[in-house]
Amino acid sequence: MTAKPDFEPLSHSPALFEPDRSNPYLAKAVELREIFARDAAERDRLGGRPREQVRHLKESGLVNLLIPKEFGGEGQPYSTALRIVREFAKVDGSLGHLYGYHFGPLQNAATAEADPRSRDILRRFAAGRWFWGNTTNSFSNSLFGKRDAKGVVLNGVRPFASGSHVADYLLVAWENEETNERSFAHIPANREGIVIADDWDGIGQRQTGSGQVFYHNVRIEAGEILPERPKRPAALLGPQQQQSVLLNVFVGSAQGALIAARDYTVTRSRPWIYSGVERHSDDPWIKRQYGELWAKVQAATALADRAAEAMDAAFAKGGALKAEERGKTAIAVAAANVLAGKVALEVTSEIFEVMGARSAVRPHGFDRFWRNVRIHTLHNPAEYKARNVGTWFLTGDFPEPGVFQ
Repeated sequence: MTAKPDFEPLSHSPALFEPDRSNPYLAKAVELREIFARDAAERDRLGGRPREQVRHLKESGLVNLLIPKEFGGEGQPYSTALRIVREFAKVDGSLGHLYGYHFGPLQNAATAEADPRSRDILRRFAAGRWFWGNTTNSFSNSLFGKRDAKGVVLNGVRPFASGSHVADYLLVAWENEETNERSFAHIPANREGIVIADDWDGIGQRQTGSGQVFYHNVRIEAGEILPERPKRPAALLGPQQQQSVLLNVFVGSAQGALIAARDYTVTRSRPWIYSGVERHSDDPWIKRQYGELWAKVQAATALADRAAEAMDAAFAKGGALKAEERGKTAIAVAAANVLAGKVALEVTSEIFEVMGARSAVRPHGFDRFWRNVRIHTLHNPAEYKARNVGTWFLTGDFPEPGVFQ
């Protein structure tokens, strides 16, 4: 049974952080956001698999947003997907995360240019409206492949396999058991021998399925193995794609927390006994703190928008993207990520100060905003992204392309 909040959002308040609804894809995202909001707090408490929400995403067609039109997709810019991530994260960080990470394998295929296997997977992807997960953890040297005449047989485990528990298809990476060479493949999530443990028990992002996936003699056919990609800048945007998703989860969470807090403050909060006001929202302290929170979120949103535009420009270059252009994109994304994470942590914590003690009870679920941001900001330390930006500012040197930069 779905739990309902005991207060209603304000119908007369100014719309905060609303996207341009003249864009049909963003308008559809807003519709889904309102559906997801109805039981977001309850689903966060339960964890598990958001099957119904993924069904909505597939039926809406938003899963095909970035597939080029020539393959049957919508052919939209990457920034539109990031703004949708942000919309979902306003009420449910897990769904923002899952939707954004869903496009990782797709971008890998879409930027492979003339690779016939990638073209085939894009066509099948669009036709089936597949939802993607991944088992490609870069630091887990725990899944190994043994070659035979037909392809490769995998045995081992991958942790932090976000989206695997609701996926139709998986991007999988493994190491050759003899050479330790890393390879990738696109495979169905129901392939014989794959066991999705669904054992994620983090304090936040409760429905992302970021637990373990076990492989027991899983066969990978030779035709499923992706060819090695050339080490040119256009093929090295994976870290920026991932970091863009994270920073928009941060921004969306901060926006959503601020909206929820404002509505609660105006409708439910009681003034402090020494404030001298009859309404909590008339307290100068509360007004000042909301003003500061609003300004911080606005700043993080602006930097996130600039980073999204940089990603659009980089993807538009395709194979012609130069190393310097890739470097500028990396700096834009890193700077936005640093600010977004910091602001989101501050906002999702400070909202309790302006709402008051009665807001800090489980039925409201306001704590989910902070928990989702806290666990995601630990994914890779902001310290090192800030250092990359500082190094570039002082020396002009861009970060060396790597797993997270």
